[in-house]
Amino acid sequence: MTQPPFATLSTALAGLGTALGFLAVQLRADGYEQYVESVATASVVMWTTACLTVVTWVRYRQMNSD
Repeated sequence: MTQPPFATLSTALAGLGTALGFLAVQLRADGYEQYVESVATASVVMWTTACLTVVTWVRYRQMNSD
């Protein structure tokens, strides 16, 4: 049985969250205030999802190590 790609998924989600965070900062600097909150929220959601993916990965490993 192959292991699901947890590391790849969590890394991609964290990268996307970081990119969205930088985009939010750039939007604020350029004066697009109406978009900053939604982009920043999407960034936080991506980071949260990346963290939950890592938690799932750890639980998957614990479950299958027995």
